[in-house]
Amino acid sequence: MSNAEAEARELMRSIIQRVATGPELSKDIEQEEARAGMKAILDGYIDPVQSAIYLIGLRMKRETPEENRGILEGIIDCMDRVTANVDELVDIGDPYDGYNRTLPASPFLPAVMAACGIPAVSHGMETVSPKFGVTHRQIMRAAGKNDSLTPQQAAEQIENSDIGWAYVDQSQFCKKLNDLTDFRTLVIKRPPITTVETETMPIKARGKTHHVCGYVHKPYPPVYAMLAALSGFDSALLVRGIEGGVIPSLRQTGKLFSYEGEVVKREAEPTPQDLGFDYDLRAVPVPESCKQESGSIEEVTGDYNRDAFAKAAVEAGLAALGGEKTMTYDSLVYGGANILWHLGKYEALTDAADAIRSVLDSGEALKRFNASV
Repeated sequence: MSNAEAEARELMRSIIQRVATGPELSKDIEQEEARAGMKAILDGYIDPVQSAIYLIGLRMKRETPEENRGILEGIIDCMDRVTANVDELVDIGDPYDGYNRTLPASPFLPAVMAACGIPAVSHGMETVSPKFGVTHRQIMRAAGKNDSLTPQQAAEQIENSDIGWAYVDQSQFCKKLNDLTDFRTLVIKRPPITTVETETMPIKARGKTHHVCGYVHKPYPPVYAMLAALSGFDSALLVRGIEGGVIPSLRQTGKLFSYEGEVVKREAEPTPQDLGFDYDLRAVPVPESCKQESGSIEEVTGDYNRDAFAKAAVEAGLAALGGEKTMTYDSLVYGGANILWHLGKYEALTDAADAIRSVLDSGEALKRFNASV
């Protein structure tokens, strides 16, 4: 055993003794301890049982800002981050555990942003606990795209003036974290990793990099903004979105927080009607044709066959990118308009929405999507 491994195990013993002693006696740990503990797990120094106790101990006592920052730093220490030669980049951090109740439009947002002249990237993984939903990676694969670009290959695609967007998978930019997927399934509950992994920024711009992230629970916007600032993002847009994603409900009033660093610069509460939407549903429903056959229910996506689910999302997404007026089309309009508003490209969301409709109706967004590998 190396000195580094011995020191990591001794630190983990100390951490567990403090964070896993019940609701009244558990103690917080320092940011550097959380960082070292997370890195030790990723480096394979810590027994899986102790790793689980560490992560769930933090979760059960509720992580402090310092602990969340440390977990993120420990992951960044083990990842491959590259710089794309662009002045501005939008980073879309949808939930890594995906969607299991609605067809997501967000995997197609990077191509829409690129069509607006703003390079964009999304990132994720195959699927993961606790939701085990259909993810950007599954949808990219169903669309015939390379779901395993290296960060450098993704950066080159972003730099390509005819494309301007990419998807990069966690298996490529942080293999050590991706290797914990089965472990996270055994843990069952949502670990602190789930909170921080969308903020990792696998690709940054030579200029400004802007993060877009969804949330469900009210306390989370300042948490995500704090983590985004720590990761190095120049700004962050926090969206109360469907299934924790970056596109708001098409039925209810939305909530947007536009941050620079950890400071809210602008807020908005748009209604779907403001942008011309009138739906009884919050988002695109999953077609009945995606239902599992009796007796073949998968753990992943519950009642739905994930391959059929991903294929349905691709069909809806490509139609919307081509200008077909559907609920997915309006989802892209809404999600894209929010980003343009956050970046200050338009003062009014209605004008931003018209700009998104223009690149969809012209076919430019579909052209960008098809140009990618």
